[in-house]
Amino acid sequence: MKLYGSQTSPYVRRIRLFLADTPCEFIRLNILEGADRETLAAMNPTLRVPMLVADGNVIFDSGVIFRYLVAKTKAAVKVEALSWYQENQLTVINAVNDSLVMLYQCSRSGLDTNDDKLFFNLQRERIATSMYVLEQQAANAEFANWNYPAIALYSLLDWILFRELLELDEYPALLAFIDQQQQQPMVTESDPRLT
Repeated sequence: MKLYGSQTSPYVRRIRLFLADTPCEFIRLNILEGADRETLAAMNPTLRVPMLVADGNVIFDSGVIFRYLVAKTKAAVKVEALSWYQENQLTVINAVNDSLVMLYQCSRSGLDTNDDKLFFNLQRERIATSMYVLEQQAANAEFANWNYPAIALYSLLDWILFRELLELDEYPALLAFIDQQQQQPMVTESDPRLT
């Protein structure tokens, strides 16, 4: 198996963390330019990472990759598919992640994301309401097990801190969650600060 992605992507990181105990070659790409961009374009029409190559298949998107890996490993190891509640948790995590990625890209493109514009306002509203829900779930210890939703949450939160996208002081349960997960397998090797 080969996992293609960038060191800084929280979506790539969640797959790397999920695969921590599984042999998989990580191929780091600079997805914004040069030969790495051409490699990505030749294999993946969405031009996004992560991308997994396994058993002759090229699989796009972290969610699809996760489902593929669960299906492939079910017989070998006890890996359970997500419950509907966990799917909803993942949807909330993805909503924050997607909105922050869009705002980050807009900011890097020279746009003032603090402007009172519909697009920016909708993203900020989605982030605020979703972060509130995640804080309550973390306070209820709903991410106590190191499963895929917890891995996705950790990847998101550490990326937020790395990119300095939000102040997390008003989310003490989420900050405690980050601290509790520092010793998990592959956390150090997948740190976005290692670019």
